Amino acid sequence: MVIAPASSSALTADLAPTSVAAPRRVSILGSTGSVGCNTVELIERQPEAFIVDSLTANRNAALLAEQARRLGARRAVVADESAYLALKDALSGTGIEAAAGPAALVEAAASPVDWMMAAIVGAAGLEPTLAAVRQGAIVAFANKECLVCAGELMLREVRASGATLLPVDSEHNAIFQVFDSTRPASVERIILTASGGPFRTLSRKEMAGVTREQALAHPNWSMGMKISIDSATMMNKGLELIEAYHLFPVTEAQIDILIHPQSVVHSLVAYIDGSVLAQLGTPDMRTPIAYALGWPERLAAPAPRLDLAALGQLTFEAPDSERFPALRLAREALKSGGTTPTILNAANEVAVQGFLDGRIGFLDIAHLAEETLSRLAPAPLDNLEDLLAADDAARREAERALTSLR
Repeated sequence: MVIAPASSSALTADLAPTSVAAPRRVSILGSTGSVGCNTVELIERQPEAFIVDSLTANRNAALLAEQARRLGARRAVVADESAYLALKDALSGTGIEAAAGPAALVEAAASPVDWMMAAIVGAAGLEPTLAAVRQGAIVAFANKECLVCAGELMLREVRASGATLLPVDSEHNAIFQVFDSTRPASVERIILTASGGPFRTLSRKEMAGVTREQALAHPNWSMGMKISIDSATMMNKGLELIEAYHLFPVTEAQIDILIHPQSVVHSLVAYIDGSVLAQLGTPDMRTPIAYALGWPERLAAPAPRLDLAALGQLTFEAPDSERFPALRLAREALKSGGTTPTILNAANEVAVQGFLDGRIGFLDIAHLAEETLSRLAPAPLDNLEDLLAADDAARREAERALTSLR
């Protein structure tokens, strides 16, 4: 298998490559989000190559129904049961099945398909993604929390089911494209690039007063609110470090982070002979999504083509963990192991929502995450129940810490 040998971190079990020459049966978990909408667009560009089984959303019934009609989906599911009647009414007369609730979401994820996009944001995507993995599909995942919170559990299920994981995050997708999985010992280190977000040049004092709108205004990428805030705090890069550790056969010490404001070099792999291979492209999520959607072939994508002469220069700098403590917290959580990454992720989700709601300031996000980590001792993570218990405890503790900050 070309992603990773069985003796390494096993992104995939042995699986014969599937060509898109025959229609590929697909589902999209989280089709109304940014990644989901881009996936829908790419499928619409080559409708003869795909048969759509299920589309899911949290509560946006109107857009979900529109997408289901356009793609001729078999089923549409909203996680929020209060949106069920709106979805059912919007699909009336189409023959498309409408369903709602967490159980229906997991059922859709478990429906046998060839390829599944797992793009449900946050820890809410964990159980549906596990269900998709267990049915042995190719699972393209844009939900980094699945590996941050449950890396060992997820990979255990991948090996058991024969599923294939394809990373959609631009950084991990880039590494996947240039990582020699047949010779992992030849890899010296992997280098995750980061734009630095909208506050890359600000001091801590200046960041103390930034607004919600400023934090959401990413200089390069168009993303959802949560990941945009994570980019501004650089927590997204910390979570990606943990994700990379589980995806690729490297140690924590072999993973570096490099600030690259132009977001053109999406990540790099350094080899023991001094060679460094990189994947470049314009900052457009349709490129990594198309790569995952067509794998092992390549699909045409409408992303703007890279013009290096027009760019003129590419710049790089070291990250600053003093101004962006989320990087330090993530590395420490990875080293601690067990439930610590789960606690970090849950606390961060609570803190980000608190900032978006105007309850805390920007610098309080990382502070609240660190405070929550200090209040909860790490524990072994052996099963899904352990994870859900740790996630719940962390959210309750983070909410208490958030209240004390007000």
